Amino acid sequence: MEDQPAAEDIRLGGAPTGQADRAQKMNSNMIRVFLSSGITDMSSERKALLEKAFPEVLLFCRGLGLVFEVVDLHWGIRNDPFGDHKACEISLQEIQMCKRLSAGPNFIALLGNRYGHRALPRLIPEKQFEVYLSKLSNTPGGIKQLQQWFRKDTNALPPTYVLQPITAYFPYYCDLRPESEQQHNRDVDSWRLTETQLLQLLRSAASEAEAAGEIPAELKRSFYTSVTEQELEQGLWIGGNPANALLFLREQKVKERPKRLAKFMDATANGLLDPEAQKLLTELKSQLSATSQNSLNLHCVELSRGTIDPKRKEHAQYLDILCQQFVSQMKARIEVAVSSRRTGRWKKLWGSAEEDEDKLPLVLEEAKQHSIMSAELCKGLHGREGILGKICLAMWESGQKRHSPLVVHGAAGMGKTALLCKVVQEVQRVLEARVVLVIRFLAACHPQRPDLDQVLHSACLQVSSACGLAPPTPMTASSPTEMQQFFRNILEEASQQGCTLLIVFDALEQLAEQNHTHKLHWVPTNLPPKVHLLVSMDTCSEAFVNMRLKTDSLENFFEVERLSGDEGEHIMESHLRASQRTLTPEQKDVVLQNFTPTGCPLHLKLILSAVQNWTSFTPLTEQLLGANTEEVMSQLLHRLEHKHGKELVGGALGYIALAREGLLEAELYDVMSLDDDVISEVYRYTHPPTPSLIRLPPLLWARLKRDLKDHLEERWTNGVVVIAFSSRNDLMLLIRRLSEVVLGHYLTSERQGRCHKILGEYFLGRWSGKLKPVALPGLSLLLSDRKVPPQPLWFAPGLANIRKLQALPYHLLHAGLWEELRQEVINGPQIVFLTSLWLLLTLVSCHSFCFHTHVRDSSLSLWCCVSAGSAEWLFCKSRVCGVSSVIRDLDQGSKYMDCTETGLIRDALALIKPGLDFLDGHVGKSQFYGELLARLSALSIVFPSLIGRLCSQINDWFLTCPEPALIPKCSFLQQPGGALQHTLNTTNAGVLCVDASAALQMLAAGAEDGGVAIWSLEDQQLLHVLLGHSAAVLTVKLESGAPSCLSVSADGSLRRWSLKNGQQLLCIQEAVPLDSTPSSVQLHLSEELLFVHTRTQVRCGRSRFSRAAAGQSSLLFFSSLDDSQLFQFRRNEHQLSELTAAGSSQVKVWGLDGAELQLCSSQEEVTVVLGLLGESVVSLCDSSWVQISHPVDKTQSTKAQLEPSGRRVTVVTSVTSPRRGKVLVVSEEGHLYQICRDSKLSAVEFPLRPSLILVAEDEKILVTGCERTLSLFSIDGDSADRILELQHDDTILSACLSKDSRQLVSGAADQLIRVWSVTTGALLDFFCGSDASVTSLLFFRDFVVSASSTKSAIHLWSLKYDCRLKHPAHIPAGSAHAALTRDGNQIFYIHHQSQREVVRWNSQTGSLEERLAVSAEVSCLELAQHKRLLLCGLTSGTVLIYPLNLPQETLCIPPPESLSGVLCLAVSSQEKNVAVAYEDSVSLFEMATRDSFPTVEGPLRRFPMSLLHAPLSCMALLADRRLLYGTSCGGVRLQGFSGTISELEPHGSKVTCVTASNWGSHALVGSQDGVQRLWALNPPSLDHTMEHKGFFFHGVISAAFSESDQFVFTGSQDRTIKVWDVASGKLLFVQYVYSPVVRMVTFRNGFAALTQQGSVIREAFRCPDHVSPDYNPLRSIRGQYRLTSRDKNRDARRTSVSDLQHFNPAQFKLSLMGPLRAEPSSACVLL
Repeated sequence: MEDQPAAEDIRLGGAPTGQADRAQKMNSNMIRVFLSSGITDMSSERKALLEKAFPEVLLFCRGLGLVFEVVDLHWGIRNDPFGDHKACEISLQEIQMCKRLSAGPNFIALLGNRYGHRALPRLIPEKQFEVYLSKLSNTPGGIKQLQQWFRKDTNALPPTYVLQPITAYFPYYCDLRPESEQQHNRDVDSWRLTETQLLQLLRSAASEAEAAGEIPAELKRSFYTSVTEQELEQGLWIGGNPANALLFLREQKVKERPKRLAKFMDATANGLLDPEAQKLLTELKSQLSATSQNSLNLHCVELSRGTIDPKRKEHAQYLDILCQQFVSQMKARIEVAVSSRRTGRWKKLWGSAEEDEDKLPLVLEEAKQHSIMSAELCKGLHGREGILGKICLAMWESGQKRHSPLVVHGAAGMGKTALLCKVVQEVQRVLEARVVLVIRFLAACHPQRPDLDQVLHSACLQVSSACGLAPPTPMTASSPTEMQQFFRNILEEASQQGCTLLIVFDALEQLAEQNHTHKLHWVPTNLPPKVHLLVSMDTCSEAFVNMRLKTDSLENFFEVERLSGDEGEHIMESHLRASQRTLTPEQKDVVLQNFTPTGCPLHLKLILSAVQNWTSFTPLTEQLLGANTEEVMSQLLHRLEHKHGKELVGGALGYIALAREGLLEAELYDVMSLDDDVISEVYRYTHPPTPSLIRLPPLLWARLKRDLKDHLEERWTNGVVVIAFSSRNDLMLLIRRLSEVVLGHYLTSERQGRCHKILGEYFLGRWSGKLKPVALPGLSLLLSDRKVPPQPLWFAPGLANIRKLQALPYHLLHAGLWEELRQEVINGPQIVFLTSLWLLLTLVSCHSFCFHTHVRDSSLSLWCCVSAGSAEWLFCKSRVCGVSSVIRDLDQGSKYMDCTETGLIRDALALIKPGLDFLDGHVGKSQFYGELLARLSALSIVFPSLIGRLCSQINDWFLTCPEPALIPKCSFLQQPGGALQHTLNTTNAGVLCVDASAALQMLAAGAEDGGVAIWSLEDQQLLHVLLGHSAAVLTVKLESGAPSCLSVSADGSLRRWSLKNGQQLLCIQEAVPLDSTPSSVQLHLSEELLFVHTRTQVRCGRSRFSRAAAGQSSLLFFSSLDDSQLFQFRRNEHQLSELTAAGSSQVKVWGLDGAELQLCSSQEEVTVVLGLLGESVVSLCDSSWVQISHPVDKTQSTKAQLEPSGRRVTVVTSVTSPRRGKVLVVSEEGHLYQICRDSKLSAVEFPLRPSLILVAEDEKILVTGCERTLSLFSIDGDSADRILELQHDDTILSACLSKDSRQLVSGAADQLIRVWSVTTGALLDFFCGSDASVTSLLFFRDFVVSASSTKSAIHLWSLKYDCRLKHPAHIPAGSAHAALTRDGNQIFYIHHQSQREVVRWNSQTGSLEERLAVSAEVSCLELAQHKRLLLCGLTSGTVLIYPLNLPQETLCIPPPESLSGVLCLAVSSQEKNVAVAYEDSVSLFEMATRDSFPTVEGPLRRFPMSLLHAPLSCMALLADRRLLYGTSCGGVRLQGFSGTISELEPHGSKVTCVTASNWGSHALVGSQDGVQRLWALNPPSLDHTMEHKGFFFHGVISAAFSESDQFVFTGSQDRTIKVWDVASGKLLFVQYVYSPVVRMVTFRNGFAALTQQGSVIREAFRCPDHVSPDYNPLRSIRGQYRLTSRDKNRDARRTSVSDLQHFNPAQFKLSLMGPLRAEPSSACVLL
């Protein structure tokens, strides 16, 4: 077993370290076959295969996730019309390509009674040709003829004789114009004669040379071998597997005259059979029979009038048998090939919805491709030794210390990419033998731009694999912020392990622009030792500008400059030598004259690509180059047009340029076959062989591809090869330049739209199986079949058409397919997922579109609405391509149309994305649709046209769903839209302090774990995580001048950080005392000095502050009190301190350079520092004297008596009014004092004892918070007049005023943020969704920033949002106790355990209805649903009963004599009895109704609880008055009040759930360890033990039976709801709801539930009568599930285990809970 990883590493070619084996073959998902046959004699067979066999094999391959391509170079060609003698070479190259790319069969041969054309060789080596000439010395005319047609090319190394094109001497040979028909026919006949003569001369010379021993027999035979035999030799006998070939031989009965059989047999010029050809054919067939017997299919056919007539019965039969044999044998060979490979890799292309393999192999495959590309690119680098040496030296010098990234920059085309590749090649010699190389060419897939998240994720997976580190979790990968932080962290970990790591990112400007990637916030600027980051970028790019702003020095920037003439000449010589070519001196001068003025490597690369085809006899008139890259490429296009035709060249290059991710060759054939302009050019002077079936002749594309070999490449994508512009040519820039030239040269705006239309129609499958009209010259309008394949959304169950998913939205967005698409959607098969199209007319009219000028924009809008409103499309593309691709499609559409509904669906997908990413996309349709409904159903009423129809589609699907499913009946997950705009997730610790700067557009957050996070508020990106503090951060301050950030921590340190690179600039130790935790830290920054005032004291009161406004200032005063309160100020704002009666304080002063100037320790007479005014300290001495001192300039302090009577003053809190130079002090005695800078005092009565105080920006309003009341006072003068009182539902924790003092925002313990009008006191709005007590608030422009000391998230709320999208409020998250009614409309809860009231909440209106006072702490809540009674158990032992229909009445069950507290309550199913469990006993009471008034009588019976017995944790009261209960130690009992006791099988941990069925036949008992048992109660017997191990906590919390008791629903700590079948115990469905479900009640055909987050869930459960035996509820979830059931017939136990990947039942021992939790396969990934 230990040898297996090594073998795997060998298979991956060293990809983890970036050192790939170029010889390795890619894992192919292609079946690509070359069809070899004669041009004329097998045309009927080829047509039959095309029409019948190929489509069937195509569908078969698609069902396996494979691509099927056929290369038939003879289709559509009557003879060789080109005259350049390259057809045979092209055929042999295509055969080699098929054998290289195909994963299965690769060669098909159709051979009749025609041996085939024996062509002249195009190239003959010099020595060999001269031997032939020497043998013809007696034939001077023959020598002259050979020398005329074969010219010596001295540019070839070694020199070679080249057969001249036929048109060199017969100019009309290729001229098919009608007016040249006579000359054309004459030249064709002349060439046939000349060819025969040349061939005879060479055969004669070769025979003599062979006889003389001067050449081998193989060379002689080459002059006799036909093209057909060469193809057979290449496909069958040279490096091939015979099993991958199919051979069909046709023997024909000859009864016709030879002339009538000329197209089926070889004939001489006079029409007689060619005996030589027949002999060679016989030998060939004998060889085939001997060597390829297993692949051979023999047919004998009698020809009819010299042809195969499909209308004849025997001929039709023959063709049918041929097709059947082809199909069956191809399928068999493909199945064998598939079975020998891992099936998971085969289904990737077509988007298998089944669970894919781990992503690591795909990443390593990607790494291997980039390594191969790097090895190829660095070959083209010559020179550059200077800059290469500098880079390597910089890496060497920085290898053992922290350093900055290395940046290579330069103008476009200067050779940056090749230089990086050379650095990669040389780096091992500079560093050490083994180095982990991570190379990513970000422009390699142009025009598609990679996402930063995908790039970082791929790089981190490769680093973790190579260094043995933990890879990023799916949750990390789903969050851009966490992924960027993980990237930084893994670099540190790799360095700590001693790994040498080089990461190369080429062309950073090519990253996708989402999330402001080009600002480079993600690039670490302080790299650890042994870790090197090498990046390149264009000097003129935004990325370069931002990189310069991040770094202080230019020493790590390396500019790539122009090449000199000598360097260019050296590169030219090296390139030609590697190509085995040279140039004449004159030609070299032409090259250097064109290159030297630019000095651009890309320009030189293009020139060399052009001149390597120059022969030594190429005339000067054809030696045309260009003065720059654009001219060279234009010349290239002109040459191609002249040779191949403008429409063919423009069409092929245009489609490649417009393709989003490249095109398969089969797709390129198809779309060019659909292009009428291309077809019209191809058949301008000739008619198609079969007018009813018109396609592009593949040979035309093969010839063009050969001439573009330096500019196109095979790009591997998910196991298939697509055609794209080459990335091997100089820095990827050629891709962009060539695309631009092609777009400018061929693709006008109109032509682009037409090409996008053809591509869109192709991926829609519009012309599949249909006749497409075309007008050809000389023919009337033809309706022809183009033989393009169908394009369904799904090829097979779970197997999606990923090419369609990726390409169709893109092309429809750019096509302008308005009327066509509308007709296709209404009348075509796409109606399943495009039913909302009619809505577009309404939307367009609403948005005032102009059809005649904005057709393209309209189609964009159309696709945006159509794709968003299609449930099937959304699921399919999200499942296969990732939800990010759908979001990108909708984002692109939103650029052209402002559609609110589309934006909401896009935001809903963004909310779903983390869960889908966590599952790696492995989510079933029911889970996906269920989550969409749970987020959008509330909006379907407000937006019925699109969202309403989408929800309707989903509901309709659920009605016919063949599998069990939970159907949401309300929105219980976070909705899109609303006030909450952004959530900034910091670390896992609570946020204790925040600060924002409008000038910097940044936010700083200090966390409890000592980290400081810096965010950009412009793009909500995490800029830095400042690590250095070892304890909680007490205060933070942003300085816009530097820019920098100050932070003070409980570890005693004060630190200043650079905001440019996140590095620490200053650290002052012992800025605050270390011997005790400071209760108050005040940071005051003046122009030259820094004050830190710390108080350590015994608290007698607490003060809270929340900033008044987010203005600009240079002074800050902070007070951070404890873990749950936070207060902060800046100059021109307000200051606060926590004031107590006793304690110690100190003030330290530093210069801005960190030098301590003076230390003012606490003095005996100083008891309280009230605040700072400028550089003056205001303090309270001897409890009645105010002292204003100047500790820095040491001027004399002033004193004033606060109370003339000398009465002692106890300070509650204080706040500073800096503009007025005042400190406002609130005393315990009920006064508000205003202390001026000049020691003037004033006092007014002030009745409040506020816990929160702040002053408005204009310092005219004082805001105080006390308990649940927020009071506003006017303090314009020396008085304080109350102007408003704002009541809250819970304790006020924070508040802030807008800059104009018109709005007030408050945060409370009930987790709501309220927005108030200061003018009227009206509640303007409230924000729900913080899910934690709001302890920090501040304004930032039109946003409110909130944070909590108990949660790591920071929320940004918009004050300007669409009120229709307002989120309904819910009860506070984490409430101590809660109960809900059956319909979920009313909730009763206790927020805090110490709270002395029960809150009644209406979940429909989102408002508080009533407060029910209680006399002690509540220990449990229970509802009698039918009798409408709320039962509250108290810790005092009392049970209070509230009749909900009689709000003024309260019933009471007094405590027992022992005064034991109530542990839990249970109401029987018929609500006749209630059981009360105390600490020492359980009592039974009767609930009755007398005179329409509820009564409770009893206790009727009771039984004691033993002191040795574990405390009762939960229970259920049965209808027969038996009590089923569980204990905290796992014990389970069924006990009657008459004394009967049944000990049931105990659990291994605390019992957390006991629920009885509605009809009393069963009960479910669940525990913390995730084990739940289903008991039959009459008599007690264990039916099923159900266990499910998930990724999160797995304890069962709540449960409810369905109304019929057929199913049981459970809520668990793993945040899931599970549905179990009561009869069989099987798990039927799992749904992830993002929060544990704490209460569940039966409601109709489902349940109502309450989550720990406070949301109400209403769902219906639908289970079809018949469920497929293959159904697996955990197919989308990696987890473990075990069911143990009792065999009711034999009273034995039987066990079944879910069929899960990586799950071994033999290793699953339930009694060993520890190993179970440690088992990796128990990780549960849920949605």
